[in-house]
Amino acid sequence: MTRFRTNTDRLLEVNLQNEKVYAIAGAMVAYTGAIKFEKSLLGGEGIFGALKRKATNEGMQIMQASGTGNVFFAHNAAEISVIPLNGEKLTIESSSLLAYDTALKTGTSFSGLRGAASGQGLFSTTVEGTGNIAVISRGNLIMLEVTPNTPLHVDPDAFVGFKGAIRQEFVFDVNWRTMVGEASGESYQHKFTGQGVVFIQPAER
Repeated sequence: MTRFRTNTDRLLEVNLQNEKVYAIAGAMVAYTGAIKFEKSLLGGEGIFGALKRKATNEGMQIMQASGTGNVFFAHNAAEISVIPLNGEKLTIESSSLLAYDTALKTGTSFSGLRGAASGQGLFSTTVEGTGNIAVISRGNLIMLEVTPNTPLHVDPDAFVGFKGAIRQEFVFDVNWRTMVGEASGESYQHKFTGQGVVFIQPAER
């Protein structure tokens, strides 16, 4: 597993020992050692997923860093969190993805009305396997547990990602819409049920 660590809460350091790492293009801010950077056409994603993104104009620009040394990544001074995956699957908003192990497999999942309402697009990114993934958020990343007895409602603008045996649905709250006004985005909610965790940010996009 490639070594990820947050050098500060806004700077990710990835140590490479003749290894590779994927990151969002333009996220590298510094490096030491013998590192090569090149554009990655798929970034670990299958050709079908890449074509879906291209068809909807939601393609992610991914670069690959390879070699031996330390690479530092950041993005608009956003908070950075490292999430280790151990044979798990994480669904994340594409705009929250910063860097991830090349051993991880990425794909797409349809976000539907949630993505349309939040302006994040029709597809979310799935990351699956064993390795590290670094995500960005506005403010510290918050992890909330979902159990069969405690479903969770989330503002689409605050949603970052989720993992576990979770079902998601988009709900329209008429009472909340009446309370906050017709134009408020909070009338649209995302409901999570099942067993797992949901990641949110303490700010809206």
